[in-house]
Amino acid sequence: MGNVKTEIPPGTLHMLILKSLVRLGDMHGYGIAQHIQQTSDEVLQVEEGSLYPALQRMLIKGWVAAEWKQSENNRRARFYQLTPEGRKQLARELRNYQQVSGAIAKVIEAV
Repeated sequence: MGNVKTEIPPGTLHMLILKSLVRLGDMHGYGIAQHIQQTSDEVLQVEEGSLYPALQRMLIKGWVAAEWKQSENNRRARFYQLTPEGRKQLARELRNYQQVSGAIAKVIEAV
């Protein structure tokens, strides 16, 4: 039985991106997607069609900043970094996620 790749649950993509940037520091989009996939034991897969629009929304909201740099394979890539407002947003999203996942667990475990 192999690992099944699944879509990121709604409402968690921003949180996963922000958390990845805390762990990785400055990183390009492909690196962020790979980190999420590898850290989730290949279960979560971030599609480009979801990742880059999410990063653009996060830039607009001021949660991340970006600059063009050379990637590890000498290609020009946009590298993202967490801003102070992004750290605050991550804390809010983690609190919300923990509250919701705790509530779901209560419902599932109810007898």
